[in-house]
Amino acid sequence: MITVDDLDHFDRKIIAALAADGRMTITDLAEKVGLSKTPCQNRFRKLVDGGVIRGFTAIIDNAKLGLDHVAFAEVKLSDTREKALEEFNAAVRKLPEVEECYMIASSFDYLLKVRTANIRRYREVLGEKISSLPHVSSTSTFVAMEAIKDNDRPRVPKAAG
Repeated sequence: MITVDDLDHFDRKIIAALAADGRMTITDLAEKVGLSKTPCQNRFRKLVDGGVIRGFTAIIDNAKLGLDHVAFAEVKLSDTREKALEEFNAAVRKLPEVEECYMIASSFDYLLKVRTANIRRYREVLGEKISSLPHVSSTSTFVAMEAIKDNDRPRVPKAAG
């Protein structure tokens, strides 16, 4: 397992370059970060094998797919013992409409980012899926009116020191 302390400036340059363009070839990547191809490929493989780079994906314009309704749902559970949390976590991971889910230290237990086509579809997802998740006792919804900052690129940590 690689930690942030294990990353040197070449590793960070590789991560930053791939975050900007995950489709570049190893040859282009090596040139961009100032390494020859083989050392660059070895470092790339180390970052993948070490779990720093978890995969590659396309960045999708959800509005063009008719999925531009975003709501945030606060979820309070009736039981917060470890088994109940595990059951909720496993179930929420299966909902494709839930883009993100965070356990929160607050008056509620989880915050979900939910993406749907419209408020009607969100209402269905909330009523039929989210409210039916294990141990859900209550929900509260906040509807996003506009995305002011919606990061689609990961941050590259700076070197310690």
